[in-house]
Amino acid sequence: MNARLLNWGQSQSGPKWGPINEVGVNWRPTAISKVFDPATDPFCNNRALNPIYFDPISREIAMQAILLEEFGGPEVLAIGEAQTPEPGEHQVLIKVEATTVNRADTIQRLGHYPAPKGESELLGLEVAGTIAALGPGVEGHAIGDRVMSLVGGGGYAEFATAYADHLIPIPQRLSFEQAACVCETYITAYLNVFMLGDIEDGETVLLHGGGGGVNTSGIQICRALTPESRIIVTASAGKLERVAELGAHDVIDYKAQDFAEAVREITAKRGADVILDHIGGKYLAGNLKALAVGGRLVIIGLMGGAKAEINLGALMVKRQQVIGSVLRSRSVAEKTGIVAQFANAVMPLFEQGAIEPLIHAVLPLAEAAEAHRMMEASEHFGKIVLVP
Repeated sequence: MNARLLNWGQSQSGPKWGPINEVGVNWRPTAISKVFDPATDPFCNNRALNPIYFDPISREIAMQAILLEEFGGPEVLAIGEAQTPEPGEHQVLIKVEATTVNRADTIQRLGHYPAPKGESELLGLEVAGTIAALGPGVEGHAIGDRVMSLVGGGGYAEFATAYADHLIPIPQRLSFEQAACVCETYITAYLNVFMLGDIEDGETVLLHGGGGGVNTSGIQICRALTPESRIIVTASAGKLERVAELGAHDVIDYKAQDFAEAVREITAKRGADVILDHIGGKYLAGNLKALAVGGRLVIIGLMGGAKAEINLGALMVKRQQVIGSVLRSRSVAEKTGIVAQFANAVMPLFEQGAIEPLIHAVLPLAEAAEAHRMMEASEHFGKIVLVP
């Protein structure tokens, strides 16, 4: 078969694809081990052998993906077929080798966290894989490059689009499964503890979240970048020991202890300089009580509600800051800046082996429902990876 680079239904300025056969059929053998002869099987519509195939009726290229046809529990997630996305300007198409489950995915599944306008409705906020196609205006990247990236949606599929400026080359020492664990949680931890929380070496940080991905990422980054800082973590009884082994100096059983009182006792009533919280309203009063004078509370989730009452007078006198933060809905330009700072400050730690992504389990993409059940039961310590 004489393969060449062809455009997919667009002008010469459109996306550049990997090998496509000469009979003009939009077929790519990037996901299979056997190459078909287009003279005898021009459409390659054998799902068992070729998961990416051309549909001669709809004239679309189909891929496997996790579909969300209704909101509800994990059982609403099912493997099905979706149209392979087309990379737009300054975007690339990634052949997804691994993605992960994030708390935001479970909230979106329940109908409470819709995808930002213009983003894929499919679940999945980070991917690792190889570049399969280049959109118009993309420079500095090539088809076949190993990359990981944030995505606004669409990770739970065989292919996903990402902005070229959000791509991070995968270090050779990392597998695709490990690389898939990096972007959403490690960038979230770095953004909120370091860029917004502005932690300085020697300060005290309180991380809520036990063995969750953002929390474990935060512990690792703090140990590496601010080695003199004291790390306090809240966790359930079953995860206390593992959190301590990961590097936390003090671990609080939030079900058995008042975390605010515990923090004040640990710090001789001084409090924590930076607090990273995903609970929201339920923890607001306790967080402010545990926060030091001049401290920064960064709220990244609302698992405990969106409303609470606080004493603004005390907030003013203690010069405390309450910062709300999200990553997914930020502009492309904002994410580009965040990714660049993260890549400069943190990626060398992965390349050197100073930080190892934590993987709790690796499951086939078709078992996304089980992965969601696992996360919602808080059975995980580290990341839950899905492999198409």
